[in-house]
Amino acid sequence: MSNLSRVEPFSDGFVSAMCPELILFAGMLALILIPNLGKGTFRIPGTQIRLPWLLGGQRFKITSDPRLPSWLATITLTAAFLNVLYIFSQGLDRTLIVTDSGKELLLINGFSRVFELIFFGALALASLASMNRLQVHGIGSKVSESELYNNRRQADFYILMVTCALGMSVVALAQDLFVLFIGLELASFSTYVLVAFLKESKVGAESGMKYFIVGSVASGVGLYGLSMLYLWAGSLQFSVLSVAFAESGTTALPLIGIGFVLVGFGFKVSAVPFHFAAPDAYAGATSPVAGVLATASKAMGMLGLVRMLLIVAAPESSDGSAIWLVCLGAIAAITMTWGNLAALGSDNPKRMLAYSSVAHAGYMLAALTAVGAWNWDSTVSGDASAAAVAVMTALLLHLVVLVAFKLGAFLVLSILESDGGASRLSSLGGLAKREPLLAVAMFIFMISLAGVPPMAGFLSKLLVIMGIVRVAVGDMGAEIADGGMYAIGDLHWVWWLALLMVLNSAISMFYYLRVGVVMFFEEPEEGREGPLPAGWQVRTAILACVLVTLLVGVAGDSLIRLCEMAAQSLNYEW
Repeated sequence: MSNLSRVEPFSDGFVSAMCPELILFAGMLALILIPNLGKGTFRIPGTQIRLPWLLGGQRFKITSDPRLPSWLATITLTAAFLNVLYIFSQGLDRTLIVTDSGKELLLINGFSRVFELIFFGALALASLASMNRLQVHGIGSKVSESELYNNRRQADFYILMVTCALGMSVVALAQDLFVLFIGLELASFSTYVLVAFLKESKVGAESGMKYFIVGSVASGVGLYGLSMLYLWAGSLQFSVLSVAFAESGTTALPLIGIGFVLVGFGFKVSAVPFHFAAPDAYAGATSPVAGVLATASKAMGMLGLVRMLLIVAAPESSDGSAIWLVCLGAIAAITMTWGNLAALGSDNPKRMLAYSSVAHAGYMLAALTAVGAWNWDSTVSGDASAAAVAVMTALLLHLVVLVAFKLGAFLVLSILESDGGASRLSSLGGLAKREPLLAVAMFIFMISLAGVPPMAGFLSKLLVIMGIVRVAVGDMGAEIADGGMYAIGDLHWVWWLALLMVLNSAISMFYYLRVGVVMFFEEPEEGREGPLPAGWQVRTAILACVLVTLLVGVAGDSLIRLCEMAAQSLNYEW
């Protein structure tokens, strides 16, 4: 592991460490300025001489193209994504951004870089797929590609996407709870507007309002908890809070404070009981935006939970006695079960995927519970620390590959939206006859979500379950290998979460395979027998998702090693 470098803002080393974020900032400026370039002029006072001003007036042909903002955003997000990959290829340096007074603001290491890959990758694919999808008649209207919003409103949409990416990256790097909250709200306000962007449609306005109200309440509760933690510890630095919790974190005030803070993150991951706005938001937003909510936004929420529960309020011992550990285990069990049962009765594909996303949040919370069952500390015994790293590696892998098959499924639905809507399962009827390759792609995404080998979803779920079992067995593993006998009751209680994951994965097979039955064995709805709308951009994004889903499932060793390095980087922070 490389040594830690401490740099101040805008000093030597700051630009190289923050290069992806600077790329996003430059792209945001380009989105603000370029679509407004035109033939505007201004007159010199006292004369009749007019000089070109460029901003305003009749715009040039290229700057008035409604697809230009999408290209600018896609290029910006892809450049940031590739920059992070380049940083990985050159070897990671651990850099801590500090103020003049020595307060820690941002930490750049392997753990934060992996989350940047998730955020930038998901938003780049969603940006590319949205290029021909922002139609003037809203969701479910069958219009030609020429009837797109003008490029100024298109620019608003993509500025929000880049702003969302910038906020998420701040959450990934934050080492101060207030900085993390600023990044969280920057991303959250962007997603609120993106969900309700098609305000002309009733479903878009309704879902945006519900999502905003519930999200604002969750943020308000989280901010109140943040103030309580500051009142208790006198600082919001993670390093200060972690020491304070280790010394006296069992008193009422910090426990209540951290509980309130976790409400905001629970809303982001759609954990029960904070999931009620998720199905409406997914159904009312455009499918690419819903895909971002189900992948990047969920990863941001999990990142916040990891920071708060494993770094700030780490359990005092490995026996699971921490209050939050038991509560988190119960929430994980309820979330995965409720999500799958609710998806069984849903006839709306987007709502079904929303409830599926709730179930996947339960799986990831189960993994987080298992990691917390051991002290997240380098002083823990080798077997315990290795087990915790294994589960965290599996959790990171699941978050990465979820971008491929979850976002890919929403992108398929986005094509159907342009053909008249995707609010009913029957809208997928006959897809295999209308566009066979698209049906095959959707089927691959469904079986990967269900965890069928050899897809990426199977590998990530398998590693999560194996990691949880490894934690549950703990030090008994060596004794069992020597012939010792143990009953199930001797295992750590997190073992039951692994069993519940297996049972819930079996339940989910029904509604995932039901999509395949409708696509391959049912006829198209009346009036929707013809070819689907064209658009190579969204199909390119779907192809990228298919390739990642297949390749990681059969040859994901490099990605697993990357996630393992990131997990070890988190362990090394403290």
